[in-house]
Order: sequence, then C-alpha cells, then structure tokens
Amino acid sequence: MATAYFTLTIVTAALVAFSAYALFSHRKFVVEPIERLRVPPSWWPWLATAKAAGAAGLVAGLAVPAVGVLAGICLTMYFLGAVVISITRQWYAHIPIPLTYVAPAVATLVVGTLAGWPHWTPHS
Repeated sequence: MATAYFTLTIVTAALVAFSAYALFSHRKFVVEPIERLRVPPSWWPWLATAKAAGAAGLVAGLAVPAVGVLAGICLTMYFLGAVVISITRQWYAHIPIPLTYVAPAVATLVVGTLAGWPHWTPHS
C-alpha cells in the first residue's frame, strides 16, 4: 500500500504542478476557460501559487505526513471551489475539468489513510 501511496502522491503532485505551470505561463487552454468563468486576471498568480504550494505540499507529505494531509485537503477544496464557480456561472460542461483534479487529490488522501497515515514511513 505504501508504494501505491507514493506513486499516487507523485502523479497527483505532477498533475497539479503542471496545472500551476500552465496558469503561471498563461497557456491558452487554461486562460480561455478562466476568462469565461470571469475570474479576474489579478487572481491568476495567486491561484497558480496555491496550486504550486499544494503540489509541493503533497511531495513534502512523503516526509512529513501532516503536511501531505493538509495539502490534499486544501487541493480538494481548491478544485471543488472551481466546480462551484462553474455551477454559479452556469457552465456545466466545464465541471469535469476541475473534477479531474479533485479525484486524484481525494484518492491520495484515501490511499494515504489506508497506508497508515500519519504513521507511514518510507521503511514500512
């Protein structure tokens, strides 16, 4: 189970880090939807920073499990917030996009718990 947790953590962190990079670098596939959702450009760096911090927190959680738990919870809330924004803006077709990030964040939390978090260590 520890191997599954480690792998899932790295994959989730990479996915979220790529999302942060795409927003930091104003990639068209990220900017167009975020503009359509009417998220002010002044928020973009903060949102990208939150994603990057979440990705880093997941990786740090491999050494300090409490950090990983907090990062997983925060990322789940972040992307559920994106679902709420999609609903309030009545762009229902966009909802699967943030769910693509919610699912691995939640899975990381669940597998981490099954692996014995917060008592899991690399040697178990």
